[in-house]
Amino acid sequence: MEGKAILIVEDEPKLARLLATYLKRDGFATRWIANGLEVLPEIRAHPPDLVLLDLMLPGKDGLAICSEIRHFSRVPVLIVTARVEEIDRLIGLELGADDYVCKPFSSREVVARVKAVLRRTHPEPTAPGPRIDIDAEAMTVALDGHRLDLTPIEFRVLRALAQKPGRIYSRGQLLDLAYEDRRVVLDRTIDSHIKNLRRKLADIMPGVELVHAVYGVGFRFEFVGGLEAKAD
Repeated sequence: MEGKAILIVEDEPKLARLLATYLKRDGFATRWIANGLEVLPEIRAHPPDLVLLDLMLPGKDGLAICSEIRHFSRVPVLIVTARVEEIDRLIGLELGADDYVCKPFSSREVVARVKAVLRRTHPEPTAPGPRIDIDAEAMTVALDGHRLDLTPIEFRVLRALAQKPGRIYSRGQLLDLAYEDRRVVLDRTIDSHIKNLRRKLADIMPGVELVHAVYGVGFRFEFVGGLEAKAD
């Protein structure tokens, strides 16, 4: 990850300098912008490897910036926010952010989050790992050649998660994808389906966690060893 460019978008100079100092210590190159109106032109002219984006900015709000970035770029976006309400976190992720960190935070935590996002979005070459095959017509899933015995709801949940490894889905999003008849169910209903999925995946790959809970947000599918997913 050494040398990767991080664009810091933060209107507090002291905080921006602190973040830049810690990132540079870990080998990152940094640039700093304080005004929201300057962000999109900067990304177009000098694409970074990751954007560290504050939400409360002069000129243009961070959520609007995140949404507009996704119209032309897949650059990873790590939101930095003092808005601790869950709705703001979910909105940020649904607009295309890859992760978030809430103020107040330690600079080391931000650096760790930056590294985690870059590992997901810029994975290092790895040896071929287990494979997941998804047949949408037959509604079947095979993990490393072993077929999973899934209910229709479990199949839809796993298909949504596995087709976009690393993406975080809220409970509401997974329910919308799982219940095609749009019946009214509680958000926490998805937890029981996730629990069953984890158990069935663990029967094939003991000790390996593939479906991860993201506290206060939802769930994501990720296999650090390099899971290759194929959906027919």
